Amino acid sequence: MAKDDDQSNTPPPPPPSNDYHPANSISNIRNEVPEILDRDKGNYGSWVELFEIHCHSCNVIDHIDPKSPRPTDLTSAQWNRLDSIVKKWIYNTISADLRSTVYYKNATAQETWDRLANIFQDNGEIRAIYLENQFNNLFVENFPDVSSYCQKLKELKDQLANVGQPVSERTLVLSLCAGLIDSNYDGVAQSITQICPLPGFDEARSRILLEESRKSAKDNFGQAFLTHTNNTTTTTTAEAAQQQQQPPQQHDRGGGGGGRGSSSKGRGGKPKGKGRGRGQQQQNQTAQAQPPHPTKKA
Repeated sequence: MAKDDDQSNTPPPPPPSNDYHPANSISNIRNEVPEILDRDKGNYGSWVELFEIHCHSCNVIDHIDPKSPRPTDLTSAQWNRLDSIVKKWIYNTISADLRSTVYYKNATAQETWDRLANIFQDNGEIRAIYLENQFNNLFVENFPDVSSYCQKLKELKDQLANVGQPVSERTLVLSLCAGLIDSNYDGVAQSITQICPLPGFDEARSRILLEESRKSAKDNFGQAFLTHTNNTTTTTTAEAAQQQQQPPQQHDRGGGGGGRGSSSKGRGGKPKGKGRGRGQQQQNQTAQAQPPHPTKKA
């Protein structure tokens, strides 16, 4: 009985803790933030945008934005674990050079985030001058295609915004068209600048890309036609050369209509012409050479 009393006095086990959090379900951050932050690429603005969107969706934006309120339903241990997850996301989406620069033992995700911001926002005035010089001296002939040219222009515009020098939509479109002067797209650039009101960057880029597609299709058709013409000319020349190398056909004197062989026999298969004359002459000579047979007396 004492043993049963001890078991009845034992308190029930505590309910299992529910530590599930959306951040715990992310197995590969590269699938969520495909942009890799690199000092040379100048993609800080796009990387920040993608990373902040992901943190909002996982409810951990307070780990990189001090203005966001900290959740009150998390214990200190749970919050620290989430902070380590966010910091791991940062390390896995930046280049090795940046990772070695911002790495600091026991640093929080917020401190790591701020170090990256300082790297790309330090010396803003000097960086702005350098970026504006690039922005104003961008031309399409320095790129393999129009799409690459437009992409670089958009990247410079975003970098200027990161250093406090935003570029208006109108300035972006005019710079886009200015870089097409004295190129194959000069006509479409002039037509865009004459539109009132001036179209946005996306519409202007679509017009230029459409012109690029039209020119590419025309060039491909011309190349295909030229190739077909060259192949036809080559085949005709080869056939003519082959005919010249063949010897002329020799007619057989013994065959064919009207030849001597066909006229060697007359009607009924009898020899005619010289052949018959020669044969008759030989018979006469043989008859003359033989002595006459003696005549029998009665």
